[in-house]
Amino acid sequence: MNRQIILASASPRRIEIMKNNGIEPIIMPSNADETLPLKITMEQAVMYLAFKKARYIENFLRLNTVNPSIPSVIIAADTIVYKNGIIGKPANKSDAQDTLKLLRNTNHYVATGVAFIDPGTSKRSVFYEVTEVIFKDYSDDEIKNYLDTDEPWDKAGSYAIQGTWGKHICRIIGSYDNVIGFPWEKIKTELENNYPEVLI
Repeated sequence: MNRQIILASASPRRIEIMKNNGIEPIIMPSNADETLPLKITMEQAVMYLAFKKARYIENFLRLNTVNPSIPSVIIAADTIVYKNGIIGKPANKSDAQDTLKLLRNTNHYVATGVAFIDPGTSKRSVFYEVTEVIFKDYSDDEIKNYLDTDEPWDKAGSYAIQGTWGKHICRIIGSYDNVIGFPWEKIKTELENNYPEVLI
């Protein structure tokens, strides 16, 4: 029996990336606590949170015996933007405005951690991808108009690279998918090496 992927995320972008690559995941968003330890790097932060999310779903499956006869693999991810510190999703319009002003006419980094867990076994892995994004200059009015749309509100860094804000991107160094949702090429490699039955 082929394995099923349990995606510990309700992110439309991550779901779309998987479906575009022929995978129909079971969607089980994680409610893991996302508090970070002090003095943690961006790479450590995204791997730490991705693993916590995957472990949360593993524990949920163990306690609720959801489809126990169907082999599965849990994939969880976490993304942050980094510029002079970790930037997550905006808390409000003022927070989003401050973020987009900070990122204007300069570079920043998008880091995504990905965790794989084979439920009920010791088989687990975690890795990260970092992409550098360089923004053009843009006006305060352009920020204001953008914040009147629905795009920024569930996005780390307060923008969607695949949306209307994409016109303000000067350059991307690294994985484009990583900025949209998560690094598909690295995920595909992990599946091919350790869970090839998922891709059959």
